[in-house]
Amino acid sequence: DVMFNNAGLAELGRLEEYNLEGWNRVLAVTLTSVFLGMKYCLPIMHRQGAGTIINTASISGTGADYGMASYNAAKAGVINLTRTAAIENAPHNIRVNCVCPGAINTRVAQLLGGERADEFRQVQAQAHPIGRMGEPEEIANTVLFLASDEASFITGEAIRVDGGVTARTGLPDLSRFRRD
Repeated sequence: DVMFNNAGLAELGRLEEYNLEGWNRVLAVTLTSVFLGMKYCLPIMHRQGAGTIINTASISGTGADYGMASYNAAKAGVINLTRTAAIENAPHNIRVNCVCPGAINTRVAQLLGGERADEFRQVQAQAHPIGRMGEPEEIANTVLFLASDEASFITGEAIRVDGGVTARTGLPDLSRFRRD
């Protein structure tokens, strides 16, 4: 059997602007739901003697973003919760991995961007070296691979599906300073 935990909620704002209610809401939807899903699924997989769990984390869990402290913290938690579940359950033939999407062209862009959704999408696309946002099907294909027998030796991994955004260091293109 396969379980796919795919939940997330983001609230934008600087750290000092967050209130505890908003912080807790983001963690409840984005991290606690993954914990609860695995908590209740794992006993079933143990009885069956095998299983695969795939969680949706985010590249925002591998680094920091301006104005997204609760989301960053929650998705980093999903990544390490995935790793913990992987090492604890590998002896029971249960694999646990997560996908870490970059910006994906979903309704979230509309929700976060509001009236400026098109501008939001353009900024997101430009941040990716590949020059566009990802599509939901690209994440789904990665999840399908992780659920398959072809991924039978993969566990505890956070697979980035991000159009190369986390491959860069953050420095600008310095090639223009080359001396011939």
